[in-house]
Amino acid sequence: MSYIDRLSRLKLPTLEYRRLRGDMIEVFKITHDFYDPDVSLNLTYHSGTITRGNKYKLINHRFHHDLRKYYFSARIVNIWNSLPNHVVDVNSVNVFKARLDRFLMEQDVKYDFTADLTGTGDRSVNVII
Repeated sequence: MSYIDRLSRLKLPTLEYRRLRGDMIEVFKITHDFYDPDVSLNLTYHSGTITRGNKYKLINHRFHHDLRKYYFSARIVNIWNSLPNHVVDVNSVNVFKARLDRFLMEQDVKYDFTADLTGTGDRSVNVII
């Protein structure tokens, strides 16, 4: 039995899925001020009218060097912006986790470590740093 089949049969998520879920929970805590704003990561919000995504949309920065491309603040933007408003516009971390799990339930990345997330295209504004 292959590794992917064993994961799905045992209903164990991949490490990629667990990292993605943990990252989204941290971004939720940062954007909803669960951490002290003086010491937490400063994320840049998109100002203006939003036709897609959620009302906590972040600006996607473009980088000239590969080193900054893999920072937490760079890797979470597209995924966070692709989450619908009913998932991110809640007041409790536990409600967010439940809605995020329901939203990500249909993703192949949950049991297949080689799969990519679907629906996480680049819909954010690019700023070159």
